[in-house]
Amino acid sequence: MIAVEDWAEIRRLHRSEKVPIKEIARRLGIARNTVRSALASDAPPEYQRALKGSIVDAVEPQIRALLAEFPRMPATVIAERIGWERSLTVLKERVRELRPLFLEADPVDKLVHHPGQTTQCDLWFPEPRIPVGGGQVAMLPVLVMTLAFSKVIAAQMIPSRTAGDILAGMWSIIHSLGGVTKTLWWDRESAIGGRGRPSPPAAAFAGTLGTRIVLAPPRDPETKGMVERTNGYLETSFLPGRAFTSPQDFNAQLGDWLLRANQRMVRSLAPATGSGAGGRPVDVLGRDLAAMTVLPPVAPTTGTRSRIRLGREYYVRFETCDYSVDPRVIGRFVDIIVSLEQVRVTCEGRVVALHERCWAKGRVRWSV
Repeated sequence: MIAVEDWAEIRRLHRSEKVPIKEIARRLGIARNTVRSALASDAPPEYQRALKGSIVDAVEPQIRALLAEFPRMPATVIAERIGWERSLTVLKERVRELRPLFLEADPVDKLVHHPGQTTQCDLWFPEPRIPVGGGQVAMLPVLVMTLAFSKVIAAQMIPSRTAGDILAGMWSIIHSLGGVTKTLWWDRESAIGGRGRPSPPAAAFAGTLGTRIVLAPPRDPETKGMVERTNGYLETSFLPGRAFTSPQDFNAQLGDWLLRANQRMVRSLAPATGSGAGGRPVDVLGRDLAAMTVLPPVAPTTGTRSRIRLGREYYVRFETCDYSVDPRVIGRFVDIIVSLEQVRVTCEGRVVALHERCWAKGRVRWSV
């Protein structure tokens, strides 16, 4: 079975870069029929959990010792020095993960961003605690996305930093824009790429859209400094003097403010507008959108999905909240689909429970 990462890369090359099937097969070293199957499938291949442990674990101390003295030593030379006689592929993968820990800082020149190329993404945690119901308050994450070329800002408060909620927020923003950039830049957010590569849900999301998730190098905030500055801008220009009654109220106020913020004058847009004074992000957005990848007819899989056999108490639990289900399906398998707004339960395709999602903890929801 093709890996999720390969499936995602095939779709990105074909949708975003317009690379022919024959050339994709040559680049990736796979059969053309495999490429055709990946392009014909709107859903990613089912992820198989990797086995724990690795044959490289035993020699990792030796690898670290060599990299500490020679940070740029090639993996092939390391294999020779430690007497490695097994698969070179797994050794190279471990060296690739460890090498950044021993490299010196690597300054780079200022990046030039082209239309439709890059979106920088991050989570911002505003200090005010937001009322979430039942007398509870919480510090909630805000998904922030900044288009690198037009400097347009989009943001939305989400219930958690799980992959399901982050990807659902990304899809909400991308869908409202009407297109997706060729790359989506993230740091090592655990749900997106905490292990140095896009997580299976993130890779599947990117593959469906025909884009690519790029992870910033460790300890390299400059790579996505634009969205980091956006977080600071939100902190100093949106929050002061505001009070919020709920996450929905926060998003409503944020949406109104973003309409004005994207009409501000930005000096760094001078090259894009030909004006020494800069330009407004909203006026440059059209060029960004024209160069973006068109959204696919099938939406990516987002949110959280699970299946259980309904017990006699006829409730399903998501996070710490319980949601009632039609008791007539006790003892049968039900599917739980959780979005940013709803908890929906189905049995053999029939909806047997539909609840507004609770952002508080330890609450019980009954059907009316």
